[in-house]
Amino acid sequence: VQLQASGGGLVQAGGSLRLSCVASGSTFSTYAWFRQAPGKEREFVAAANWRGSRKYYADSAKGRFTISRDNRNNTLYLRMSSLKSEDTAVYYCVAGSTGSLATRWSDYNYWGQGTLVTVSS
Repeated sequence: VQLQASGGGLVQAGGSLRLSCVASGSTFSTYAWFRQAPGKEREFVAAANWRGSRKYYADSAKGRFTISRDNRNNTLYLRMSSLKSEDTAVYYCVAGSTGSLATRWSDYNYWGQGTLVTVSS
């Protein structure tokens, strides 16, 4: 199983960016995005079930970020808008067979390599 994240880059504050994560090898019940800013602990961003019909967001992401799934291509997305400097972080996609939209890193079984998002103010 591999999770390959992409789409990170440098963007100005207020701008938008879409992250992608291609999952190969299997399909899981739950997918999520986490992030880790420099000098800070890793934190949950958003989660979705495999159909993309159920979603859950961290408070910091609500109203600005949208998680979605393309089941045909087994790809997870994170659309980010109204970006702020505090959104600067390495973003990781994860997958697992959790029974709910889990928010802990340890609840997931597979983790991608991360993609860096830098928001300039």
